[in-house]
Amino acid sequence: MEQTRLDTGRIRAARRLIDPVFLDTPLYRCEALEPGLGCAVSVKLETANPVRSFKGRGTEVVASLLGGEGAREVVCASAGNLGQALAWSGRGRGLGVRVVASRFATRAKLDRIRALGATLELVDGDHELARERAAEIARYDGIRLVEDSLDIETCEGAATIGLELADAAPSFDAVLIALGGGALATGVGHVLKALAPGVEVICVQPLGAPAMTRSWRQRRVVTTESADTIADGVAGRFPIPAVLDDLLLVADDAVLVQEASIIAGMRMLHDHAGLIVEPSAALGIAAVLEDRDRFAGRHVATVVCGGNVDMDAYRRWIGAGGKT
Repeated sequence: MEQTRLDTGRIRAARRLIDPVFLDTPLYRCEALEPGLGCAVSVKLETANPVRSFKGRGTEVVASLLGGEGAREVVCASAGNLGQALAWSGRGRGLGVRVVASRFATRAKLDRIRALGATLELVDGDHELARERAAEIARYDGIRLVEDSLDIETCEGAATIGLELADAAPSFDAVLIALGGGALATGVGHVLKALAPGVEVICVQPLGAPAMTRSWRQRRVVTTESADTIADGVAGRFPIPAVLDDLLLVADDAVLVQEASIIAGMRMLHDHAGLIVEPSAALGIAAVLEDRDRFAGRHVATVVCGGNVDMDAYRRWIGAGGKT
C-alpha cells in the first residue's frame, strides 16, 4: 500500500493516550438484522461512551498532546459530535474549549456541548461557515484550531477502531464506514489495509451530501453548493485535499444512499438490534438495503458511529414508514 499520512505505529501509540472508556467497544454479530439484509452482519458499537460517538477517540489524542504542550484553549467547528467530544476531553485536562456550530445543528448535540462546559458560538449558516468562523477565531485570538480529519490526531484516534476490527478479521469480508470529513474512513481504512488487506473497505455517504464520494470517484476535490440530508454528521461540502489523498489509497469503494434507506436502516437498528442511532450511524445498513445482491451471502461489519439524535425528529423518522 502507498503511504498515507497515517502510520500504524503512531496509531498504536495514540491508543495509549485514549481514556479506556472509549476503547474495546462491542463488536458482535447481530443475527436479528440478518433476515432483513440477506447477509451476516457484525456491529461495531461506538455509542456506549460518555459522548455517544466515536469522536472521543480522536479528541483524547488531541487534548492529551495539547495538554503536554501547555495549551490553554482550543477552538473547533462542529456539527455536534466533535464539539461534545473535545469538550469532554478538554474538561478533564484543564483545556478551555470553544465550539462553533450552525444554529441549525441538532439541538440535543448543542445542549450537550454547553453541558460539558464548552463555550458555544452559533453561526447563521451551515457547517462550512462554522469552519470559516472557527479559523477566524483561532487567527484573531492566537489559539489552536482543531480541524477534524485534517488534524492527523483525529484520524489516529478514529483509526484505533481499525485496530480492534483487525483483531476480529477475517470473520467478516467487508467493512461499511460512514463518510463525512474522512477521519473515520481514512483511519479505519488505513489500519485494515495494513493489517487485514483482504477486507473490503466501503465508504457510505448520503446522496444529499455527496462531495467526498464524488471527489473519490473523480480523484479530485469536488465541492457542492449545498447539502440536503438528515445525516448532519456527514453533511460537509468542501472535502479536504489531504484527506481525499488518503481516502484514495485506502477505500475500495464509495457509495451514495437515499434518505429513505437511511431511515429504514435506523428503524432496523431500533427494531432488531435495540439501538437508537443518529442517521450517520445507519449508513452502513442503508448501503446493504440498497444493494442486497452485492452483499448476499457475505459477512459485513458496520461501524455504528454515533447516537446523538434529536428524539422528536427520531420518532418522526422511525414512525414515518420510510418517508421524510
